Amino acid sequence: MKTISGALLSAAWLCAWPSTAVAASGDTELPAVEVEGHYDNAVGSSDAASEGSVTAKLIRNRPMLRAAEVLEFVPGVIVSQHSGDGKANQYYLRGFNLDHGTDFATFVDDMPVNMPSHAHGQGYTDLNFLIPELVSRIHYRKGVYAAEDGDFSSAGSARIGLINRLPTGLLSVTGGENGYARGLIANSLNVVGGDLLYALEAAHNDGPWEFGENFRRVNGLLRYTRETADSRSTLTAMHYDARWDATDQVPQRAIDSGRIGRFGAIDPSDHGETRRSSLSWGWHRQVDDGHWDASAYAISSHLDLFSNFTYFLDNPDTGDQFEQAEDRRVFGGKLSRSWTANWGGREVIHTLGLQTRYDRLDPVGLYTAVLGERDQVTQESRLSERALGLYAQTDLAWNEAVRTVFGWRADHVDVDVDSSIAENSGSRSDWIHSPKLALILSPWDRTEVFASAGYGFHSNDARGMTARVTARGGEPIDPAVPLVRSRGTELGLRNEWLPGLQSSLAIWQLKLDSELVFVGDAGETEPNGGSQRRGIEFNNHYVLNQHWMLDLDLAWSRARFDEIQGDEPNAGRHVPGSVQRVAALGITFNDLGPWFGQLQLRYFGPRPLIEDNSVRSDGTTLAYARIGYQLSPNARLSLDVFNLFDAEVSDIDYYYASRLPDEPAEGVLDIHTHPAEPRTARVTLSMGF
Repeated sequence: MKTISGALLSAAWLCAWPSTAVAASGDTELPAVEVEGHYDNAVGSSDAASEGSVTAKLIRNRPMLRAAEVLEFVPGVIVSQHSGDGKANQYYLRGFNLDHGTDFATFVDDMPVNMPSHAHGQGYTDLNFLIPELVSRIHYRKGVYAAEDGDFSSAGSARIGLINRLPTGLLSVTGGENGYARGLIANSLNVVGGDLLYALEAAHNDGPWEFGENFRRVNGLLRYTRETADSRSTLTAMHYDARWDATDQVPQRAIDSGRIGRFGAIDPSDHGETRRSSLSWGWHRQVDDGHWDASAYAISSHLDLFSNFTYFLDNPDTGDQFEQAEDRRVFGGKLSRSWTANWGGREVIHTLGLQTRYDRLDPVGLYTAVLGERDQVTQESRLSERALGLYAQTDLAWNEAVRTVFGWRADHVDVDVDSSIAENSGSRSDWIHSPKLALILSPWDRTEVFASAGYGFHSNDARGMTARVTARGGEPIDPAVPLVRSRGTELGLRNEWLPGLQSSLAIWQLKLDSELVFVGDAGETEPNGGSQRRGIEFNNHYVLNQHWMLDLDLAWSRARFDEIQGDEPNAGRHVPGSVQRVAALGITFNDLGPWFGQLQLRYFGPRPLIEDNSVRSDGTTLAYARIGYQLSPNARLSLDVFNLFDAEVSDIDYYYASRLPDEPAEGVLDIHTHPAEPRTARVTLSMGF
């Protein structure tokens, strides 16, 4: 079955890391040494060329501007921001502008991060509660081929694991330009035969903005782990609290005319605050023929966000600022059983799983606002959403060269919406079934060929499922389909012919029946039709020797609507914001005497901003660099530089109409941009205790 021996490809690095390194806990089924490498992507370790794992070693040594950039360890993913740092980031992958998470499912220790029916957008994925130093590994998949993956996973999924213990205490202090400061303390204690991990992080940042962001963030974690010879259980409590003043995207014409600077704002009263608390439990039990896994979680979250993207277009007197707010409670869990059987002398692994989730929003709303204060209700709802997923998978080794994976899942959603707009109240429910299939061939030594196909889906916002009139104009609309079908195929190749080099090639395509989304900014469903995407990915990890490692990831994709979309004269089939070309190059060195470091180059190619492709964003190339010095066995000093070459590029671009105070009533169509931060330096002192 899935052999892990190739995961030792990076074993030469094991002795090269400072003694304050974060230890990755991994799964008890795997020898601990295998978690100490950088990747578990070797031949025999996955069911597709686009599947893999990244471990704590690599995560720890790459500089990150934002916590959510841990997802950029998934090859082809781009993480950007168009507003304040306390808000969920913008994500891109496989021809998708994923907005704040739609069509990419993210989990932290089996807790789903994507939030359905969110005030700011479907599938909202805020990872600011994550402390990167406590990440043990990221297991990623792309496509719709795994039975375990359900809602929001059409483009892919990432499961982020947390460490269970630290070998020593960790104290880290960071200072940088633009008012950046961060402190982290974490340690493990032996308590009642188990490990108690605690961590506390506090940070502040003003950013380069003319109106300082004053971003304040506090994160806390308590995690208790108890292990026996055949079982492991964890109980984790987390809390996150943040407040910030936001500089949102601004019209390019305002910068070109000198009305504002490149880092200026049109409405400096935009701001936000958010909180998230969670309690989660995980359990793993090894039995004679396989294992049991179970998890449960409870999440409480709050968001209050003030934004103004069109300025004075709809309300010339008081402005177009609006508020999006929600209070949410989430309860859910998962139970799965895997066991090994024998079919006519052939080894087979069966898996059965159950996933359940309940979201209660009381309330979730869209409001008009003036100068950062709520004005009137546009639409306010109280809603509940129940989701149930059942899945089964059979992994059969026909012989040493042929393996198949058959999967199937059934998903059910049931929503009740009580809206301030009576016509938009109601209930909906739906079922969807998703078969999966993968064929894995090993025709030569250190080589695998993959063929995968499957069905997937994403859910629409509960308010969109029951809406019959628009929130602002009261115009009649059709309710959104509750669960939207996606279909994907992929051909892949992975090999390790050259010692030290792992290479993966994937050719894929994906079709969506609809790109209907509930637009939180407008309080209504945006009617987009079906679409299709296809692309190629080429990923490489090369360990030259015990000191040097190279990463090179290339991705190309094409996204088109099935039918012409948009209004004349700019109607077309291009999907606005869809990423087309992505490239990432990483160079990591270690143990050059006391020196260590990393250089990361990321290219985010041009995107169409309108359906006829007549307006496009420019490409963006950014470089991050780290140089570090081991002061002693328990202390190290590092310098991180972001946007190393001080490129004046955009983090994100949109194209739409807005109106400044002296402009025509119909507004002006323009590119609205949020600049990438200029060259910024941060110094970190990390000490073990």
